[in-house]
Amino acid sequence: MTWFKKIGKAIRSAGPGFIIASVVLGPGSITVSSRIGSENGYAYLWVIVLAAVSMLIYTSMSTRFGVINRNSILNSIAGSYGRWFSAVIGISAFLAASSFQFGNNLGVGIAMEGITGISERVWPLIFTPLAIVLLFWAKNLYKLLEKLMMVLVMIMILAFFLNLLLTRPDVVQVASGFVPHSVSLKNLDIIAALVGTTFVLHGALYQSYLAQDKGWNVAHMKQGMNDSFAGIFMLAFISVLIIITSAAALHPNGIVVNSASDMAMQLETLFGGYAKIIFSIGLCAAAFSSLMVNAVMGGGLLSDGLGLGRSMNEKMPKIFTTIALLLGMVIAVFFRGNIIYTLILAQASSILGVPLIALGMFLILNNKKVMGRFRNNLWQNILAVLGFILISIMVYFMYSKIINYVNSL
Repeated sequence: MTWFKKIGKAIRSAGPGFIIASVVLGPGSITVSSRIGSENGYAYLWVIVLAAVSMLIYTSMSTRFGVINRNSILNSIAGSYGRWFSAVIGISAFLAASSFQFGNNLGVGIAMEGITGISERVWPLIFTPLAIVLLFWAKNLYKLLEKLMMVLVMIMILAFFLNLLLTRPDVVQVASGFVPHSVSLKNLDIIAALVGTTFVLHGALYQSYLAQDKGWNVAHMKQGMNDSFAGIFMLAFISVLIIITSAAALHPNGIVVNSASDMAMQLETLFGGYAKIIFSIGLCAAAFSSLMVNAVMGGGLLSDGLGLGRSMNEKMPKIFTTIALLLGMVIAVFFRGNIIYTLILAQASSILGVPLIALGMFLILNNKKVMGRFRNNLWQNILAVLGFILISIMVYFMYSKIINYVNSL
């Protein structure tokens, strides 16, 4: 079998990993990566690798659960530790997903304005109804998302790779960025921000549902793990592309990016209008894929956490998903207040649940009655604990920034 045939077979058999990559790679991730690359150059590329490894650990744990159980992970948590625990995790996941929807809608608007010149406020009114139509009228939503997200992830890779070629980065400097430098309290907030763009626990949790919807069982364990690896690799690869592009094109000129739209405009200044169009296409793919799947995850996890159904063929998951979609659209189009303050409050309401998601996954993956011989081994537990410590650091600095912001009002 030739390499091309092997690659083609791998892509055809993939699915859940690409869906997870597409939801994590939203406008927020692109903005943070662009900002850090423009401000700090290549110095923090190693953090992406660290965060990707942590994401892979929890995603592979979730995949392992999904291929050996027909019962959902939140239903199993409810049965083993109480419905209240699964409900809190479901609510936390829904709040996390809802808080990201504003950014996803804004990203769609900014990207489409960059491509068409039509005001950014128009596009959420088009893309959100389109997402709702797909949600209610698609005969098999999982298969539709699988194919659509594969296409969008490939578009992202192509667009951001083309921009990277334009910048012609220094290979030696890029390589040095993957070597950890001195870590201090002054730069832990940067590390936390980059970790947050890659290590998204409600996405990792949902991987088990995607594996079940794919119809995988124990015989597909290796395939499921390979798919998880491929998805997280794509996620990390795109983030690295964006940081390198920003570091090479903007950092030497002292230009600091404050939003994804800034990145597109600065590339246009340096390389002409076609660079902005290419970047905007990648941003649009990232924004719409995250807008659609992020809402599905939030709605599905909330419904299942409350014991109201886990499948998108059922009523309540669709209703909760629609609420998440509409919340993001309304805020993006009609809100005229302090957007930054609103985003901070939304993040504050969701970040507390992140350690609870990690705890729930850790407990159920170590439950012998549920997992049998497939429960976590010693090394998997050690890596999971290290990932938990990493996410806890992110939570600490998120709350520190929120408290400082509130005190400054």
